[in-house]
Amino acid sequence: MRFVASLLLFVINRMPNPVTVLFPAEWQPQSAVQLTWPHEETDWRAMLEETTACFVAIAMAIAKREKLLIVCKNATQVIQQLGNIDIGQIIFREMPTNDTWARDHGAISVFIDGKPSVCDFTFNGWGLKFAANFDNQIVRNLFQSGVFSQHAAYLNSQHVVLEGGSIESDGQGCIMTTSRCLLSANRNDFLSKDEIELLLKQMFGANRILWLNHGYLAGDDTDCHIDMLARFCDAQTIAYVHCDDAEDEHFSELQEMERELQAFRTTVGEPYRLLPLPMADCVVYNAERLPASYANFLIINDAVLVPTYRSPRKDAFALQQLQRAFPDREIIGIDCLPLIRQHGSLHCVSMQYPENFIVENSEDQT
Repeated sequence: MRFVASLLLFVINRMPNPVTVLFPAEWQPQSAVQLTWPHEETDWRAMLEETTACFVAIAMAIAKREKLLIVCKNATQVIQQLGNIDIGQIIFREMPTNDTWARDHGAISVFIDGKPSVCDFTFNGWGLKFAANFDNQIVRNLFQSGVFSQHAAYLNSQHVVLEGGSIESDGQGCIMTTSRCLLSANRNDFLSKDEIELLLKQMFGANRILWLNHGYLAGDDTDCHIDMLARFCDAQTIAYVHCDDAEDEHFSELQEMERELQAFRTTVGEPYRLLPLPMADCVVYNAERLPASYANFLIINDAVLVPTYRSPRKDAFALQQLQRAFPDREIIGIDCLPLIRQHGSLHCVSMQYPENFIVENSEDQT
């Protein structure tokens, strides 16, 4: 604990004192969403055309409702791919990238005493599984490029490995996460569970941490990111992956996860409203089952973008369930079968930034 305490003091001493930290929920007003665009030097090169089409569909849906920040290798090429879109809604930043998983290499946004603050944690390729040397520099490069509000602070948090897909915030001081990810050996093995919990509370102003110890999806490279399994829809509602097929390899683990969710309590001590999402039909690519998940949706201003997998019955049911969770938002299905071939989906390739984080008329660097 002594080492962790010194780390926390190092971080806290760089903040105003005393501080109030707010980690916004995804459904709160946003200024922009980041996409990191696929190119021929990423793992998408063998399927670049269909993957790009998926990114274009996501970009179109976002740009109709808010600013879109595109990190890319070549902005001119991306503009040609986008076709009929309002370019005025898009901010481009050119820089080297390893891959496209903005959820995990993008900035995690908090307000510190009301001031926008950009947290730059280390991204190490999900526990040293993949190269991330360029991706780990994206947040710093974005900050230096002037894309964030002039009032935003840069919080260098690279002493800790943390990915955006590994944590869920209800916007009221509660974080939901999984022990398999945050306690994995190749991320922060020098920290115990209690120490990581203390760190989350200090960095994000949390007063409660909900830990899931069960639940997984075959083919998931992330060591069980929470955004593949269970998601806050509001402070009282959690949508989660449910499996009712006893022959499915996920059945036992997801049943145990469901029991854990049923035992969770809200801030006022009530059970959460739980909305089951269907277990996606089995998707196999190169003889490997892939982690297709309807929980990997993205909440944006006035809409929810939901991954679909060309399974008409289950796609329709997932959209219906999420309409129950978000009755005042448009529910938009986007074919993400290309994305799942690289073991991620819609939420994984995006990162939202809350209101007052992104400069409205940021000068493009193309």
